[in-house]
Amino acid sequence: MTTLSARTTPRPAPPAAPAPPPQWAAVALGVIAAAGLAVAVAVVAGPVLVLALALGLGLGLALFHSRFGFTSAWRQLVAVGQGAALRAHMLMLAVAAVLFAVILSSGLALGGDLQPQLGPIGVALFAGAFLFGVGMQIGGSCASGTLFNVGSGQLAIVYTLVGFVVGSVLATMTWSFWTETLSRGPVVDLAATFGYPGALALSLAAMAAIVGATYLLGRRRTPPPIEQPPSAQGVRRVLRGSWPLWVGALVLAGLNAATLVVTGSPWGITSAFALWGARALEAVGADPSTWTYWSSPGNAAQLARPVLADRTSVMDFGIMIGALVAAGLGGVFRLHRQIPLRTIAGAVIGGVLMGYGARIAGGCNIGAYFSGIASFSLHGWLWGLTALVGTVAGLALRPLFRLPVPKPGDARC
Repeated sequence: MTTLSARTTPRPAPPAAPAPPPQWAAVALGVIAAAGLAVAVAVVAGPVLVLALALGLGLGLALFHSRFGFTSAWRQLVAVGQGAALRAHMLMLAVAAVLFAVILSSGLALGGDLQPQLGPIGVALFAGAFLFGVGMQIGGSCASGTLFNVGSGQLAIVYTLVGFVVGSVLATMTWSFWTETLSRGPVVDLAATFGYPGALALSLAAMAAIVGATYLLGRRRTPPPIEQPPSAQGVRRVLRGSWPLWVGALVLAGLNAATLVVTGSPWGITSAFALWGARALEAVGADPSTWTYWSSPGNAAQLARPVLADRTSVMDFGIMIGALVAAGLGGVFRLHRQIPLRTIAGAVIGGVLMGYGARIAGGCNIGAYFSGIASFSLHGWLWGLTALVGTVAGLALRPLFRLPVPKPGDARC
């Protein structure tokens, strides 16, 4: 009887491993970098961009703690039918759309006139979004993921960031092909067509339909559950632990809305990569200001300003520093030095595809997808659908770089 009881009584779960202690050196480095950058930005550009830097720091913290992924969300959906992360996207988009509708309709802004993220629909959009979707899966990260992973010490993703810059430069060099040889297409603003209440209702209905579709797909394919790492509770969880995806979704939506109010434009990432590439070319004697891309008034103004007066650059720096501080507080900042050559090749090639794709499509997973949909631009929805198609192609290419493709029994995708 004792033997039977021993066989049938489930074993208690092993105790969770204790959280690593904070790495105060990494935290101090991040705090010093943030303070120094804030002073420099205040001198160069003024208080509005200091607030933008603070928002970037918050975005870095939120992205790191929630591990809020765009690359992994589409990979999970396509590979094993797991839609939990995509449902978190829809929550984020729904909250952002409500906030954007209030802000845009009321004209509430500190940084001048409000400029929603609207983009044209044409060949460049579909080509760029497809390339971005492919690049995400072989580069190992998206635009926002690249920044917070670099900040947390993932050296492999540094190669992705380099590829992003190179791809952005290549896109600016070939800009006339996409704008002159091929038509850019119309801009479809759902708010202008249906009003903000109608555009919001239509957007929320589309998001609800996508959530329902993920549940139907899950019933057909029975995906594995997403493995959630153990975490501390209370204040320790906020500062050091892992946040649930829904918390990350709400925080990112709120910070994007705050970015719109503070700077007059929604959150974006990749236009800064083109600027950094142009600055690097200027340093070696080239003159990118003569290129078609940098000849348009908006882009010419960006190129003429110092990098620390560029809102997107300042926020990108903030995201990396915020992730550094978060990783240090969590005791998980690591510099991974041994990186296989195929991983490096995949990171660079994926980054180039994403950098090129983001420029010609008018944005990345943040600027086009997140901010575009929240701004009620039809191009944001089409970007997301096309990037999903690119994800399918990218998954097929992952084995070439010895990157794993999730299987139905995997708990982590």
